[in-house]
Amino acid sequence: MLNQYLRKYGIRPALFDKFPNEELGISVVIPASNEMDIHQSLSALYNCRRPDCAVEVVVIINASETDSEEVVAQNRKTYQACKIWEDHSDSAFRVLVYMENDMPKKHAGVGLARKIGMDETVRRFEMIGNKNGVIACFDADSQCEPNYLEEIYAHFRLNPNTPGCSIQFKHPTFGTEFSSKTYLGITYYELHLRYYNQALRATGFPHAFHTVGSSMAVRCQAYQKQGGMNRRQAGEDFYFLHKIIGLGNFTELNTTCVYPSPRPSNRVPFGTGKAINDYLEAPSKIYYSYNLSAFKYLKIFFQNIPEFYLNTPSLVTMGGVIPYVMIDFLNAYFFDERMAEIKRNSSGFSSFQKRFYRWFNAFMVLKFVHFVRDNAHPNVNVERAAFDLLREMNYEKIDEVRSLSDLLEVYRELDRQGKPISASFK
Repeated sequence: MLNQYLRKYGIRPALFDKFPNEELGISVVIPASNEMDIHQSLSALYNCRRPDCAVEVVVIINASETDSEEVVAQNRKTYQACKIWEDHSDSAFRVLVYMENDMPKKHAGVGLARKIGMDETVRRFEMIGNKNGVIACFDADSQCEPNYLEEIYAHFRLNPNTPGCSIQFKHPTFGTEFSSKTYLGITYYELHLRYYNQALRATGFPHAFHTVGSSMAVRCQAYQKQGGMNRRQAGEDFYFLHKIIGLGNFTELNTTCVYPSPRPSNRVPFGTGKAINDYLEAPSKIYYSYNLSAFKYLKIFFQNIPEFYLNTPSLVTMGGVIPYVMIDFLNAYFFDERMAEIKRNSSGFSSFQKRFYRWFNAFMVLKFVHFVRDNAHPNVNVERAAFDLLREMNYEKIDEVRSLSDLLEVYRELDRQGKPISASFK
């Protein structure tokens, strides 16, 4: 019998006949399309130290109805490779594979594939009555540390109130599998991601977390409560995780690590693969990121939340307090009306603040940052932006940062520490 979530949001019938192990505690979902060697990722998971629960790996091989015969043929090869894993796995570590090569063009992509797999894990956790089972997202070209599974299991046991977590990730920045330009491009791109995350944390924004699709995990119950995965063809991880983050008590798992591939791709309109592909097409182009001024303006804005609650000043009176570029932005979103509405429905400041950030959420933050980029402060060299933030933080070892790799390692460590940072933003 289908539960309420699957009746409302489920889009496929049961995919597998095998009944799950009664001790199933972690299900790893992998979308796969035109993958040349999924064996490496499955081997990385298989070679992990085993947690105190059973594990299932659900592989969703997918293609659009408009994809080429070459893609479909490769998917069939991937399916056969996964079937070997499925036929030789046991109930303590089981691989399950499903293939759909004719997804409707409108929705075909990583979001739909993740949703199909994650919905199936809901069905399988419900079969054994485990609402707290953990759904982890991985990619068909990713690797992980040997403690990946046991650390996920331990993290959710040690944090019983967390609905989900982002998992530490590091793209490979050197090696022989890809060109030197690819490794340089991924170094720039990862620095951009980490600079954005740290700059946002410095503003006081409470929901600043990485949202990388191959490096996240959620409880089955939280997944259902927030309506499950979306069907976006790119950015599905960002939109999905911020629904989970909004539940509160979201955490970071930094005692293990996922290694996503830096390979270029044209399959999605934005994201890692697209960024690397664009860089390879114009490697002489400077890699840009957002001007630190946008985050300075956000910090001023967030510091005025108590004023919005106590006095509800109209936006027209805030000139000189809030930067004018932010006033222009807020006017387009009916700021005065929104503050009045939020205050009417708040029982106190804590309630007001929660509702405020529910409105001015990560999507609004990104819209504002883009508004500043387009109307006031153009993007700057990502290295310059990253150094500017370190100076604002009074980072003591800044003179020891002598290369792009050094700079990325500093930001990786800042993320790994997982602490709010302080920046003067003068």
